[in-house]
Amino acid sequence: MRRLGERVRARVRRADPRWQDLGLTLLVQVATTIPFVVPRDPLDSPATWTAYLLTTLGNVPLVWRRRAPVAAVCGMIAAGGLYQLGLDGPGQPLPYAALIGVYTIALLSPARVRLVMGLILTAVIAASVALNTSTARELLFSLFVFAAAFALGRLQATRQAYTAAVEDRAAQLERANRIEAEQAAARERARIAREMHDILSHAVSIMIVQAEAGPVAVRRAPARAEAAFEAIAETGRDAMAQLRTMLGVLRTPADEAAPRAPQPGIAGLPALLDRVRASGPEVSYERTGEVRELPAALEATVHRVVQEALTNVVKHAGASAVEVRLEYGARTLTVTVADDGRGACGRSSGGGHGLIGIHERAAAHGGTAWTGPGPDGAGHVVRVVLVISPLEVGN
Repeated sequence: MRRLGERVRARVRRADPRWQDLGLTLLVQVATTIPFVVPRDPLDSPATWTAYLLTTLGNVPLVWRRRAPVAAVCGMIAAGGLYQLGLDGPGQPLPYAALIGVYTIALLSPARVRLVMGLILTAVIAASVALNTSTARELLFSLFVFAAAFALGRLQATRQAYTAAVEDRAAQLERANRIEAEQAAARERARIAREMHDILSHAVSIMIVQAEAGPVAVRRAPARAEAAFEAIAETGRDAMAQLRTMLGVLRTPADEAAPRAPQPGIAGLPALLDRVRASGPEVSYERTGEVRELPAALEATVHRVVQEALTNVVKHAGASAVEVRLEYGARTLTVTVADDGRGACGRSSGGGHGLIGIHERAAAHGGTAWTGPGPDGAGHVVRVVLVISPLEVGN
């Protein structure tokens, strides 16, 4: 029964207001018809068709009570005045239509209209009581029921305003959550694109260099050719493992825990440098300052920055020597990758995303990134300063 009642109320709320007002008018008509059809005392006023039609005329304005509440109430007052002054028909227990009209004015009309109509209705009630019984009891009762109808209208107006405010707030929160989710998805797509770029760009660059050198090494130094092919295989296996982990996270349903593997960190730099050495350039590695363990996210950024810088060296610089240096400060970690290659003129002009990714990674840790020529304009330098937050120090 409770669910049935809820469904009925929901349908009533969704119905066209005009049909709602028509149904209310018919309901009031039924209520005002009762005194005309029930058995009556022979001494009472007769129930004539003229009185019934005039009573009906006083109910009809309820049909447009929402569209023109003031006009509707004025029509009810006019019909009631004609009934009281010109006829002597059956009375009504309550002025149903007028009470609903007052309720509607209190609900929909602005404050000035409510004030003016309140004064007019008070005067009309006083005049009606004077023409009827002229007793204080009837006057007080009439004023009370009309004031109650007015109060109910104002309470409903307050409730509707509160409901509208809550619904508007909920809609705003929904929009904010949707925007936040879209932004989070965009950030995640950018992060995945950056990771895949770093993994594939580095691996493919190393493999291309080794593959190009392979045929020459086969003819001149078979042992070196074997090492080159092994480096190609190792680089490919490492790239496949990282991509498999990343794709496994993407394919995992949202309600399941994604498989996780350790992110590459500073400890993985020696293996990375060995793969680059196998492709030709001599790579040196140095750490200065108070060397200490750092959070995994920061170490992963260091690894990716060095990887991308070395990828650019292998692809574009034609360098014979590369220096990788980590400088540990009290609140910062400076990563420097310098080569003796062709400098800026040897870099790709195709608008790649590698250097953009380096700047984005640095910004994510509150740091900065700088790229440019080395001392005396020779070679190329990538320098990234990452901020170690106070909460991360000592971790």
